[in-house]
Amino acid sequence: MIIFLYGPDDFRAKRKLNELKEKFRREINKTGTDLAEIDGEKATLRDINELIAPASLFSKKRMVVVENIFLNKSTSIFGELAKLLIKEEKGENIIIFRDSIAKKDKLTGPKAELFKLLSGQKYSQEFLNLSRSDLIKWVKSEALASEAEVSPEAATLLSALSENLWQAKNELEKIIAFKKASLLLNSSEEKNASTPVMIEEQDVYNMVRGKLDTNIFSLTDAIGAGNKGQALKLLEEQIESGAAETYLLTMILRQFKIILRIRDALDSGGNGRSIASSLKLHPFIVQKGISQARFFSPKILKKILSRLVRMDYELKTGQGDLKTGLTMLIAGLK
Repeated sequence: MIIFLYGPDDFRAKRKLNELKEKFRREINKTGTDLAEIDGEKATLRDINELIAPASLFSKKRMVVVENIFLNKSTSIFGELAKLLIKEEKGENIIIFRDSIAKKDKLTGPKAELFKLLSGQKYSQEFLNLSRSDLIKWVKSEALASEAEVSPEAATLLSALSENLWQAKNELEKIIAFKKASLLLNSSEEKNASTPVMIEEQDVYNMVRGKLDTNIFSLTDAIGAGNKGQALKLLEEQIESGAAETYLLTMILRQFKIILRIRDALDSGGNGRSIASSLKLHPFIVQKGISQARFFSPKILKKILSRLVRMDYELKTGQGDLKTGLTMLIAGLK
């Protein structure tokens, strides 16, 4: 049996690989002596062939995991390996290939033939990067598996801040651990056991990336204060540093939503303390928001938010350029 796990989403591919290895140990070889792994980038055909061969007369089935074979520099291994695998397709061994290559990648010659053979297997599975909506669903599902719930706003924010599933999973586990610890400290053991952990947007905002990158705060502050020169300078710095576009836009969009809510609260006679309480925001964030809100009328803020929402849609659908859109927005601030 040949299994091919491939695609750019190496988190889910690796998870699937681990599930298969655990199943092999549980059902076939509890000691793991007949499970072998090899780095395909450096392996020779002989290395792989030796692993496939039985370790002893008592070994009926082996599992061999070959990772990153398509990174191998050899010009001959792909054609030779394809011939070897054709003989093994109906054999007792379980041979698993895991690689970050995708169907859309352009391959030629023997490498293309090997990919065709592997991707055509019955148990071949491609792991593409999740879309934004699927990532949000994934975050909620992972939280449920850890006996936690995530609000729609929190799931959306976490998915935007995470560059990949590895980071999303790590950040989610960190927040859940903190919330469970807080619940344990502030409630009885009996109540804690039956109370689900609920993750809100503010939890993500407070904890992800060390309470968010300082430069992002500076950028949104400059935009909120109408400081065009400083805002454009910080925007350029963030883009050059490699900050994810979704991360930048999500933070700016969130900041202006906060400013509008604070502006409305101020116009209704609220003060710092009452606004922090009613909007459930940290006093520090409210204090910053109040100073920024004074620069804008509700009408202008709604116009800015409308443009940001439009940019978000264009970014998700691949229709717009974020840098150009934000630059024009900043330049048009009054």
